[in-house]
Order: sequence, then C-alpha cells, then structure tokens
Amino acid sequence: MTAEQKIKLYTDICRIRRFEQIALKFYNAGKMGGFLHLYIGQESVAAGCASLMGENDHMITAYRDHGHALAVGMGMNECMAELYGKKTGCSKGKGGSMHYFAPDKNYWGGHGIVGGQTPLGTGLAFGLKYKGLTGCAMAFLGDGAVNQGAFHEALNLAALFELPVIFIIENNGYSMGTSQKRSSAYPSCLAERAVAYDMAWEQFNGEDIYEVRAKVQTAIERAHKQSKPTLLEVATYRYTGHSVADANHKKYRTKEEIERYEKEHDPINIWRGHLVREGVLTEAQAKEIDQAAFKEAEAAADFADSSPYPDPSEIFDDVYWEVDNQTEAGQTGRHFFND
Repeated sequence: MTAEQKIKLYTDICRIRRFEQIALKFYNAGKMGGFLHLYIGQESVAAGCASLMGENDHMITAYRDHGHALAVGMGMNECMAELYGKKTGCSKGKGGSMHYFAPDKNYWGGHGIVGGQTPLGTGLAFGLKYKGLTGCAMAFLGDGAVNQGAFHEALNLAALFELPVIFIIENNGYSMGTSQKRSSAYPSCLAERAVAYDMAWEQFNGEDIYEVRAKVQTAIERAHKQSKPTLLEVATYRYTGHSVADANHKKYRTKEEIERYEKEHDPINIWRGHLVREGVLTEAQAKEIDQAAFKEAEAAADFADSSPYPDPSEIFDDVYWEVDNQTEAGQTGRHFFND
C-alpha cells in the first residue's frame, strides 16, 4: 500500500467509529426508531476487506451493516438519514439501520434475517461465474448465524458448484448475549466446519488491518483464479451490546473484559500505531483526521434531522421493480415463464 492508501484506511475506520457514536447519541435522544446494531470495535474488518475490492468484487452482510457501507464509499448523509427514516436515506427511509444498499458500489446490504444473506452472497458468486467475470462475493455473518440451516445450504452449493464466494464470520464472541461456547458445537474453531464441505478455511485476528488484508487477499485470489470458495473466521469484538436494546451487555460480559479490549485491542489505536511508527502519519495528523470525522458525523445528523419524511403515498413504491417500471411482468404477474 502507498502512504495515501494507508492514511485513507485510517480515515475510513475513524469515520465508521464517529458515525456510530453519533448515531448512538441521537438514537438515545429519540431521533430514530427500530433497531440499531453498532459496529464499534470491529472497524478494521470491514475497512480492510473493502480496500481489496476490485471492479467485479461484491459485498453483502447482515444487520450490523453501517461499517461496511461507509467502507465501500457510501456517504454519511444518506446513511444517517436512513437511520432517521427520512426520504433522503439510502433506502428512502423505508429500511432503517438494517437495510443499507448501494448497488453502484457492489454493496448489496444490509439483511435482517439471521444468515439469510449467505445464500444471496452465494447467488452473487454464481452470477459472476455464469457471466464469466473474474470477481468474488464477500458474504459477512456473525458467529451466531453459523447454526442457521440456510448458511449450511450455502456452503454446500458454493463447494459443489465451485463458486467464488468468501464467507466471512465476524466472530465477536457472543451470539446476542450467549457466548460462543454455550451456543455452538465445534472442534477447534467455527471456520473448521468448512472441512465438512471440502472447502478452504482460515482463522485469524481482525484487530490489525495488515493481517485482515493478507488473509482476505489469499481468499480473493483463490476465488479469482480458481473459482473456489473460502470460509474465514475473524476474531473481533464489539464494545456495545448486540443492539442498543441489549441492556444486559455489561452483565454477560465483565467490565474488565470490555476495558481490556478497548485498551489493548482497539483497531484504531493499532492502525494508528503502525502508521506513526512507519512515519506515514503523525499523532497531530491522526487527531486532525479523527476530529474531521467527528464533525462530518455531526453534520450528517443535522442533515438527517432537517430532511423530510417519505410521503405516505410512496409506501408501495420500491417494493417490486417490475411494478415500479410498469413492465408486462409487473402488470400480469408473469416473470420468467411464457404462456
């Protein structure tokens, strides 16, 4: 990476952190409804993966999707406005926290059904192979989703059809409020389940962007050159609860555990340390970047607050593309089949 690319990654993870902190502030102030699943503590994973994406590489994730959205280049204004349920949001205020989308950036959400995004990621990979394109689909999931049947079906199809999909388990140690040891059966790690599908797998630490990029790049090359899938397990940690509604997140985890991760394993501190030691960045420049990210997040909240709500007449718009565009399929109910 060039110095500019490294600094951009630092900017990216600071922007994600500050966006999430401001979102939490205004959620608690009653400005937002629905759920809010924060990515604080996991920034290096989304940013590191997104930095490796090429023209035909795609990304899809679950409901903890803000970090991935900002990492692929979505703007803070459209993302914050979506949290506020405003018309200027990326899903026109109809999706909320769990439904960010940016097809123009090969970003396919944002899905609230646990594990439901993994077959869709497999489908994206199938599309790439069907079209003869050199690319991959990165499908993110949490450690709690590994026991969903749809995920295992996706693994089976990906291996069977040799699809260029990379399943990335962001393992923050807790399936909502249940520890991994109490929720999942496994030999040495969750990624080892790939053995049952004759699939390549890897487990690594996600707090350091260098390690994230190195391990994910290997999987990308396997997808691009061999059209083979990979299952990755990335050890990470969320500082807040499963969602803002998780009032017990300091009860099933000790205060000492949370503080230890914040002090010793914070991805922003680790990346800043690398860049300062390399002479790429000074502490003063790092502070300036962080302050700019904070101001950008505050400005996004102002933008969202002043934006209009969707008109009630639009409630059925953007549900089904065929209907919105008045195609024959939308008018008759026929899509793929002739008479």
